[in-house]
Amino acid sequence: MLSPAIPLWCLLIAALMPYVIVAMAKSSADYDNDDPRNMAGFQTPFRRRAHGAHLNCLEAFAFFAVAVLLALVQHVPPATLSLLALLWLLFRLLYVVLYLTGRGTLRSLVWFAASFTSIAIFLTAIFH
Repeated sequence: MLSPAIPLWCLLIAALMPYVIVAMAKSSADYDNDDPRNMAGFQTPFRRRAHGAHLNCLEAFAFFAVAVLLALVQHVPPATLSLLALLWLLFRLLYVVLYLTGRGTLRSLVWFAASFTSIAIFLTAIFH
């Protein structure tokens, strides 16, 4: 049985994920914390990809969070919501790994899967 708290844990992980990822982009002795928005600080391909993954995680979080909160308010069955929230989180974690390793085509497919999962959560809340 899936815990009704799972969607809340997924929200917390999703909210923290961008900051963990950007730490990877900024973890270098030559990173200038006095000028954190200077793209010159992201010289290596890995650091550029980590920064891109960070930005995309921030973009994806809002819709996911609204969908989960709407589903909670609409009393979507906890097992359904938990399963969809875990699926979204799995897709997003896979997305980040694919982004960091430079696998663009597969990354885009996983992005679509995560996006459709957010839409599924939203629609589940509407039609529940």
